[in-house]
Order: sequence, then C-alpha cells, then structure tokens
Amino acid sequence: MTFMNKLNLILVQILKQDWPAKWPNFITDLVTASKTNETLCENSMLILKLLSEEVFDFSRGELTQAKTRELKQTLNTEFRSIHELCMFVLGNTRKTELIKATLTALAAYLSWIPPGYIFEGQLVQALLAMFPQAPFRNVALQCLTEIGQLQMPAEFDSHFASFYRAFTTQLVQILPPNPNVLFIQQAYETGTDEQQVFVQNLGMFYTGFFKHHIQYLETQPAEHEALLLGLNNLVAISYVSDREVLKTCLDYWNVFVADVYTTHCQTTLGAVIGSPGAAGGDGGFSFGSPGAAANGVAGPGMARKLLYIDILKRLRALMINRMAKPEEVIIVEDEGQIIRETMKDTDQLMQYRTMRETLIYLSHLDYEDTENQMLDKLRSQMGGTWSWQALNTLCWAIGSISGSMNEDQENRFLVTVIRDLLNLCEITRGKDNKAVIASNIMYVVGQYPKFLRAHWKFLKTVVNKLFEFMHETHPGVQDMACDTFLKISNKCKRKFVVLQLQEQQPFVAELLDGLTNTIQDLQPHQIHAFFEAVGLMIGAEVDANKREEYLGRLMAPPNNIWAQIIQQATVNREVLKQQDVIKSLQNVLQTNVSVCSSLGDPYLSQMVHMADTMLQLYKFYSEDVTAAISSGGVHAARSSFVKYMRSVKKSILRLIEVFVEKCENEQLLVQKFVPALMGPILGDYASSVPDAREAEVLSLFAAIIRKLKSQMEPEVPQVSWVWMLSIY
Repeated sequence: MTFMNKLNLILVQILKQDWPAKWPNFITDLVTASKTNETLCENSMLILKLLSEEVFDFSRGELTQAKTRELKQTLNTEFRSIHELCMFVLGNTRKTELIKATLTALAAYLSWIPPGYIFEGQLVQALLAMFPQAPFRNVALQCLTEIGQLQMPAEFDSHFASFYRAFTTQLVQILPPNPNVLFIQQAYETGTDEQQVFVQNLGMFYTGFFKHHIQYLETQPAEHEALLLGLNNLVAISYVSDREVLKTCLDYWNVFVADVYTTHCQTTLGAVIGSPGAAGGDGGFSFGSPGAAANGVAGPGMARKLLYIDILKRLRALMINRMAKPEEVIIVEDEGQIIRETMKDTDQLMQYRTMRETLIYLSHLDYEDTENQMLDKLRSQMGGTWSWQALNTLCWAIGSISGSMNEDQENRFLVTVIRDLLNLCEITRGKDNKAVIASNIMYVVGQYPKFLRAHWKFLKTVVNKLFEFMHETHPGVQDMACDTFLKISNKCKRKFVVLQLQEQQPFVAELLDGLTNTIQDLQPHQIHAFFEAVGLMIGAEVDANKREEYLGRLMAPPNNIWAQIIQQATVNREVLKQQDVIKSLQNVLQTNVSVCSSLGDPYLSQMVHMADTMLQLYKFYSEDVTAAISSGGVHAARSSFVKYMRSVKKSILRLIEVFVEKCENEQLLVQKFVPALMGPILGDYASSVPDAREAEVLSLFAAIIRKLKSQMEPEVPQVSWVWMLSIY
C-alpha cells in the first residue's frame, strides 16, 4: 500500500505539470476506469483527494499563480464528472473502505465546489444518510462540517437552515437530546478512539456552522429549538478533557459571547439615545429597530440575551469550572544564580486570557448570576465537596473578573469571598489543604487592588498575613506570599508611605522596623522579590529626605554583608574565591538590582555607596577568570568555579545597566560614572582573552549609548574599537 501511495504522489506531481495541456482527458479516463473495478475506484478516490489538496492547499510556492489558476479552473470544469462518480459509488457499493475513501475525497472538494452541487442535488441527503452509520460517521461528519462552514450569498440561508435541521434530526439517533455535562465527559474518557474523534468532529461542526449561520437561525423562531439544542451540545463538548477540543470551543464562545454583549449594549444605548427627551427629544436615533427599545419592546440585543439566557448561564459555569491557570512565576537556576522567570505566551496563558475575557463579557451580561454561581460553588467547597482543583479554578475565575463590577457590588462580593475562604481554612484539616486555601486567598486579594486601596485596615491585615505566610515552609506558600506582596505593593504603593488614620507611623516605617525578622525564613530569590516590593513603596514617597532614610534602612542588611566580605578580603583576597562568599555577593548584588529596578532614580545614593568596591570586585574576578581560562583553555571556562566567578561579574554589569536606565541625571552619568567604567569594564573586555569576555559588557554600553545619545560621541572611537574586537 505504501508503494501505491508513492505512485499516487508521483502521478499527482506529473499532473501538476502536464495536466490539462498534455493530458486533457485525465478526469474522464480516471472516472471511466473507476467504474470497472472497486479496488481501482478506491485508489482513484485517493488520487482525486491528493489532487485537490495539492492544487487548493499546497500549491503556493510550488506553482506559478497562472498555473495554479489554470488547474483550479480545470478542476471546477471537470467536477461534474467527479461528482457523478462519487454519487455513483455512494449509491451502488457496499464496500466499507471504498465508501470511506469516497467520503474522504469529497471532504477535500466541498470547500470550493459550486453551491449547486451541494443543495440542488442529492449530495447532502446522501451524507446525512451515511452520518448515523458507525463505520462512516466520522468521515461523513467531516464532509458535513465542510458544508456547514461554507459562506454563501443570502439566498442560500434557508438551505443552510434546512440542512442544520436535518442534521439535528439525524444526530438524535447517535446522541440523546440535551445531554448533561457528565454524559459526554465520561463517554469521551471511556470511549474508543473513533468515539473520541466523533466528539472532536462534532465540536468542529458546531463551531464552524454557528460562526457563519447562527444569525439567520436567530431570525427564524421555528429554528430556535434546534439552535439551542446544538449550543447545549457544544457546551457539553467543552467539558471534555482534551485541550485541543476545549481550545476550539473556547475560541467560538469568546466570539459568540462578545457578539451577544455588543448587540445588547447597542440596544441599551439605542434605548437611551432614542428615548423621549434624549438627543433633543426627537427619539429618532437608536440601534436595532427604530424606537423599539425606547417604546418598551425588546430590541435585537435584549431579544438575543433572552434567547440565550440558559446558554449564557451554562457558559458561566463552564468558565468557572474550567478556568485556566493565570500567569505563572517559576524559579530557575542560571549559571549558579537563582532567578524568577514569568512564563509568558504559553498555550495555557493564552487559554486563560480567552476565558477571562469571555467571563468578563458574561459578567457584564448578568452580574447577579455570575456572583451567585461563584458563591454557590465556594459554599459547596465548605459543605464537604472540597477539592484542590475545584478551589483553584474557582479562585482563578474570581480573580479574573476584577474590575467588571461596580464598586459596591465588588466590595460586597469580595468581602463575602474572603470571609468564606477564611472559614474554609478554619474548618479544613491537613497542612497541605490549608496551604492551598491560603495561596488562593493571597491570589484573590492580589487581584482586587481597588478594594484594597479603599480599605486600609483590610489592606494592612492582608499584608501582615502575607508576612506570616513568609515563615510558612510548605512548598509554594512563600513564593505565593512574596509574589502577592509584590503585586499589592505595585498597585497600592502610595498607601504604605502615607500616615493612615489611627496609625503612629507610615506602614513602610513599621515594615522596616521588623525587616530582619520578616525575611529571615525566605530564600534568596524570595528576598529579591520582597526588596523589589519595598522599593516600589519607597519610590512612592515624595519627601526626598524620608526616601533616603527608608532606603538606608532597607539596604542596611545587604550592606552589612557586603561590608563584612570586603573587610575580610582586604586581609585575605582568597576569601573571595570561596563558593559561599561568591553566592553571598551574588545575592547582595541581585537584591540591589531588584531595588534599583523598582525604586528608580532615588537609588543613586546606594549606587554611590557601592560603586568603588563593586568595580574593584569586578577587576579581581576578571583577572582570576582570565588567568584560569588562559591556563586551562576552553574546558576551564565551563568549570563551576569559573562560572561562579563570572556570575558575580554578570550581576555587577546588570546592576550598572539597570541604574543607567533608571538614572535621570544624565550629566552625572557623563561626567562621573561613564569615565569610571571605561577602564575597569570596557578596557578589561578589550584585554581579556575571547573566552573570558562577557557579552553583558556590550549590552551595558548599548544601554549607555541609548540613554546618553550624542553625549557619548567622545567615547565612540574606543567603544567601536571594542565592538570590533568582539567580531574578529
């Protein structure tokens, strides 16, 4: 069979070049030969399928536009013979494989054939007759899907409605009407491969058909029952465990709900503008039916909302039950340095964004139902049906609709959610379970900064609770606490530096009093996130003197570690080669990077404090790295000892680069900082052996040039010379 397939491919390649000019009777010859033998006919169907795919799907880049156009026109002209052959086979053979091959070939042609062949002949009836039969079900459904997603002029709308009605009637023989979610979900999980493919294909049929024809069905009351039946089936299909099936369904639901919401808004706006007294009182401007909504008659938007009220309710349940995980922060090691990375542009994150947008539309269409469903599910967790996954998806859904309610609704809703989550944490047994609930509480409060800004006591309680969680060693809790603290600090930073009612000092001062105790159980990457958060707070302080005071108190612990190491190194330089010392330096530098990135220009005083010793360290490690690589060659460059020393150099370069980007005093950079860097960093790069050079040096000077532009002209020759060294 593989040999035959290769011969078929060769034949099609020949046809692409020689047909129709050198073989004008090819289709006629193929059809005539196919009617003499079933096996030959089956292979002919494979050839016809390949030919259609090569001409209509894969011709770009292989054929000229003129040749492609000629082949398409010829296929269109010759399709009558192909159509007659297919109908002949479907009406006269009982051979299963031949029927499958014929249906597969038809599926390749249905997207482009003239509409008369579909609706004016017996093709649709033949496909619908094949559909309930198990051996042909999937391939027949593929053909029906191709027909269902065709876009044709308005005169064919009634044909599509009849087609959909007949399809629904046939489907009842396979799938019971309005199946519950568990029925299709369990059938998919326990079904055969063929049955799973059927569910996937059914989802493709519904999404393809509804995208192009749902609006006509909405205008025909007689079709509403079948329309709602199909939408209910699609909701049930959306619950199956296959990610691709869910993605297909979600893409459609997002378009569907957005469209319903848009028409609803247009009708509402039309009612306001067209009402007596609005826009001059003439009542002559409105969306939808002129004056309908204004006169108490439901406009098209309201009519659609009422038509789909049960579907929209089920869609809210779907989004709440299957909400994807939001943006995720992961911890990775990069050459001995622990760093936090935000996962972006993943399939899961794209799915979350789609579901979030859809749920927000659904919330705008009915706030009360959205709130009730979420609270009912939360109470069911408290009532004994507790599970990690169910609570996670619920809280992700709750967080996703932040900002979609008005302030009073949001306040009431969030207070209820937090209260119920705290009660759930109290009654739930097991440290693991409590940790999951705690992480969800942190996630939810972090998603509602507007509420936190309006309720200081609650905000303070939340942050103090986060500080408690920072001592909890259960996996993931400290990371979630630090991430939430960073998120809250970013959204509410001003609240922490203003003296609040009934407080003796701003919260940031209180935080700095207990700084050492708060961070004592955190890992280095968590400390970096914590310091970044406090840097955001300090940056919100408008009083420069207070800013300096807060910054000095914040940086006191890392500065003490730095000073101790430098003091030891003045006595014995070999101390700097100890792995634990290198890691300590690395952590101090990364902490400074975090504070500099969030604080910005006010970081200047800390940079002045560290600059000289930092450049001395850079020189020391650069000399040792160069010596090790010069004596040990390329293999030495890959040793863990050299990698650790280089990590300190990279951290120094990164800190300087961030400072340059944040510094607002360009004259200071030009007159003091850049000249100080030319020898220890740029000169060192030029004198080092190639394997010891750090690419981050080029990144740093690129940032300097972007920042200072023409002010760097005097240094251009030296920078250009070093850049040339990196090429040759």
